[in-house]
Amino acid sequence: MMKSKKLIKISQIFFFLFFLLIVNKLSAQEVIEGIHYFTGQPVRIEIKDGEIEKISSIKELEGNKPVYIAPGFFDNQVNGFAGVSFALGESDLTPAGVEKATRELWKNGVTTYLPTLTTNSTAVLIKNFATLSKAVDNKNLRGSIPGFHLEGPYINPEDGYRGAHPKQFVKLPDWDEFMRFYNASGGHIMQVTLAPEMEGALDFITKCSQKGIVVALGHHNADAQTVTAAIDRGAKITTHLGNGAANMINRHLNPFWSQLADDRLNISIICDGFHLLPEEIEVFYKVKGVENTIITSDVTHYAALEPGEYKTETGETIELTKEGKLYYPEQKVLYGSASPITNGVGHIMEVTGCSLGDAVKMASTNPARLYGLSDRGTLVPGKRADLILFTLDGFQVDIQKTWVAGELVYEK
Repeated sequence: MMKSKKLIKISQIFFFLFFLLIVNKLSAQEVIEGIHYFTGQPVRIEIKDGEIEKISSIKELEGNKPVYIAPGFFDNQVNGFAGVSFALGESDLTPAGVEKATRELWKNGVTTYLPTLTTNSTAVLIKNFATLSKAVDNKNLRGSIPGFHLEGPYINPEDGYRGAHPKQFVKLPDWDEFMRFYNASGGHIMQVTLAPEMEGALDFITKCSQKGIVVALGHHNADAQTVTAAIDRGAKITTHLGNGAANMINRHLNPFWSQLADDRLNISIICDGFHLLPEEIEVFYKVKGVENTIITSDVTHYAALEPGEYKTETGETIELTKEGKLYYPEQKVLYGSASPITNGVGHIMEVTGCSLGDAVKMASTNPARLYGLSDRGTLVPGKRADLILFTLDGFQVDIQKTWVAGELVYEK
């Protein structure tokens, strides 16, 4: 009798464990339906263990309003978001702040991004890189931050080309100093933006390329010969082409033509509707094409804040409009960007007439390829399930849901 009771108890335990196994297996699978961003056809995507397991065609979707499905956006230049600055020295950057910014970016369809540190003191850069280094392996962020972008301090110090970077911290390339930044980041600096005409810059580019770091040309006034030499040594992209340049330039001898002419060089462009004129975007797009163009935001920490007036770190008054324009109200000039990359996807479609598929490619597939992150950026079985569901109202992308590595992290 006792033996029989023990057998019953053991069998109950095994049944319970088997039940848990089935429940866990089912919970690890999720099915999402939407209109494929590239083909325009309704599809069903099955997710398992954080990856896309299967993509199937279906006849139609439920509901009246079309809902599109695409890989999450990849923004390679995020200076801050939702009140959290990665770049400023006065702000106290914390792991909690990085999480807050990331979750706010998820709401805008950004599933991968590079926190960007701009020109500042050596102490601030080391401190902020050390803080950010913890984000790469933070399980709560699910791999949304694969690395970082250092924009400066090795840029052209001239007014105009320097942009808003503080002149007192601009300097010549210094490999030993850079390695201090690199080590503080845990070896996760993925891109450096610099001016190739500065003394020592070409050798610096070679060393970065040998370490697998993407070199970008930006805030510079290099001649055509120097631009070619930089590309020969491994430079792969130009940072926010059309910005970070002086207002008055020589019509022939300027940094734009050589960068546009060389097919080896990708470009990133800010498509927020404020930083570039429509005709500039059209020309850049026509010259470089879909394959060599990347949409970036270059957003500051004022993005996602309420419209109104704010004081900068140096005490200047700036204004954020409800449309997302961030500017000095007295001088009527831009302070920086406050529009997420989501806006850029819609704006480039409106300006160039490109398809949704091409716009998403420039905001997701191309940056993933540039940084060697082959696990994301496309809807293909075996890739990370970094997905977004969204509607299109004219050219306005409205994010409905966001998945990161298979986990639903945002639902409107």
